[in-house]
Amino acid sequence: MSRVGKKPIPIPDNTKILYKDRVITVQGEKGSLTRSVHPSVDLKIEDRVVNVIMESDDRPTRALQGLTRSLVSNMIIGVSKGFERVLEINGIGYRAEVSGNVVVFNLGYSHPINFDIPEGISVSVDKNNVLRLTGIDKEKLGHTAASIRQLRPPEPYKGKGIKYAEERIQRKAGKAGAK
Repeated sequence: MSRVGKKPIPIPDNTKILYKDRVITVQGEKGSLTRSVHPSVDLKIEDRVVNVIMESDDRPTRALQGLTRSLVSNMIIGVSKGFERVLEINGIGYRAEVSGNVVVFNLGYSHPINFDIPEGISVSVDKNNVLRLTGIDKEKLGHTAASIRQLRPPEPYKGKGIKYAEERIQRKAGKAGAK
């Protein structure tokens, strides 16, 4: 059994937390996030620390305690430090450029692909093939990065496509020549 949900969450000095009517709002120097809390768990805020308390001690409630603790922790980290995700584009002629609120991808298709940037996420492109996504909401940032990766997932033979910077593509050998 995991004990993640029982760990207290420290609140940084520059962060304010408001918890009222099962809705938590976290405000920091990068922005503000709001989320509703499940009825099976409750939050207790005192001495610059947040604790997640279970209403009962059954298995689903214990799971919700750990989930709620992770979500609140990600909210606090997001508004104080922010999150970043880096994507790499590999392939000859594959590139991306940001124009306003849209990222334009050239990924070997017969047409360029326009990807609308969601609100709260900022994208910068380095050297035409490294995308740097930043934002305060970890869930939205991960979803956006996955959606961009899905435009052209990396293939195992030449490694062409969009991949996460820390991702390692398992390569396959090509077809053996017949004699």
